[in-house]
Amino acid sequence: MSLSPELLLHGYSIGIFPMAEHRDDPDLFWVDPKFRGVFPLDGFHISRSLSRRIRSCEFTITINQDFDGVVDGCADRADTWINLELRKLYQTLFKTGQAHSLEVWDADALVGGVYGVALGAAFFGESMFSRRTDASKIALAYLVDRLRRTGFTLFDTQFLTAHLASLGAIEIPRAVYHSELKQALDLSADFTADLRQSPQGVIQRITQTS
Repeated sequence: MSLSPELLLHGYSIGIFPMAEHRDDPDLFWVDPKFRGVFPLDGFHISRSLSRRIRSCEFTITINQDFDGVVDGCADRADTWINLELRKLYQTLFKTGQAHSLEVWDADALVGGVYGVALGAAFFGESMFSRRTDASKIALAYLVDRLRRTGFTLFDTQFLTAHLASLGAIEIPRAVYHSELKQALDLSADFTADLRQSPQGVIQRITQTS
């Protein structure tokens, strides 16, 4: 199956997403899980150790500064579903403003991040990576704060992993997900809105709502 950016977005809009069996497999297939992983935007769990690490300010957080680097970081593992076609599709969506990345930097080194696709007030989280302790957790904390503050109502994680569950992600039935997706697509949000995300502010806002 070969996809165009338009068909890819249409898939997201009806609740399905593409994957490859592995990085060297040229074929893609659609996935429509019976139970969908989502992050309630008022339910992120931030531990004391994660709070301390965020407060330490040892990392710098940016958005859309190294989209390709984040995608490559996510694919840099033994088993990945991101093949060459998907990488090119996400690059195209980034250029058209429909895909976004959030980066975690240690000085000039990209040490973590997350990327995804935005439609209406829905954000479809694709993948994340970490090259330092808690870097992916920090990326998710900043991402959840940004999504909440810029008008998003649905944060789709596709599947629920133990790692995501420990941070507050849950599973919902397919029908419930489709209902929430429909509502989110009727709304608007602005991922790139200019806002200040200080470490202390992120922690305060998350702990007030979780």
